[in-house]
Amino acid sequence: MSRATLDAVLPTLTLNQRVIDLDRAQPGANPNAGVPNFAPYQAQHLTTALIANGRNAYQAERSRLQRIEQQIGVPESIMVAIWGHETSYGRVMGGFDLPRALATLAYEGRRRDLFAEEFIAALQMMDRGVSRAQLVGSWAGATGGPQFLPSVYLRLARDGDGDGRVDIWASRADTLASIGNYFANAGWRPGQPWGLAVSVPATFDRSQVTNRLLSPRCLKSVRAPQRVENDGRMAQAGACPADARLAGRFGAGDVARTRWPRAHGLLADGQLPGDPRL
Repeated sequence: MSRATLDAVLPTLTLNQRVIDLDRAQPGANPNAGVPNFAPYQAQHLTTALIANGRNAYQAERSRLQRIEQQIGVPESIMVAIWGHETSYGRVMGGFDLPRALATLAYEGRRRDLFAEEFIAALQMMDRGVSRAQLVGSWAGATGGPQFLPSVYLRLARDGDGDGRVDIWASRADTLASIGNYFANAGWRPGQPWGLAVSVPATFDRSQVTNRLLSPRCLKSVRAPQRVENDGRMAQAGACPADARLAGRFGAGDVARTRWPRAHGLLADGQLPGDPRL
């Protein structure tokens, strides 16, 4: 990064205790924890308003979405679902100053290497023309419509409207093109479903479901429509297609690996008017 950027940012940095408190409050990742019920999470994160707003966004951006899908093969509904679940279609993108938040997390030290690298990447974003005012987002450093970390922005954010800038904060075209590029780069396979529904017996013991992989590649659960039930409840069951692992890269921890992709996949299904699964 340039000396001018360093001189502009470093003197302004102060510790943000709120960021540290939020980071320490995160649940620890336990790869052998039991699979939690999905229904409460679904009720909280797949609201009627989110689905309705997603259908509106889907229709409003249809021509742009079709073009991106034709170019890279990532389904339109998946791109809209990520956008909706991460930022409510650009309405809620976080209010933390990224350089301050990332510097705080690097200084705190629990994950110093990660956040030091992201802090440097944020400064490199400024060298590319992103203003300090634009660099706001979550306490953990995610920013813009796709909620990209700075390093992901540098690698994968794309100019979707051809204006020569990559603006994932104000440009819907750039946001959707960047989300699509993220999944394409991670290995999305066109023509495959994001998840498969399976049935489980009424005697299924949820407490015995554990992850025996050292580095999880297949999510425990990727899709469970309402027709999959266990004693009257939505069952935690699924089959893992080749693409399911991609969604896990947005989340962290075992709970994220089970709930996050299902929520986004079901929201993607819900963009289609009349879909009975939501």
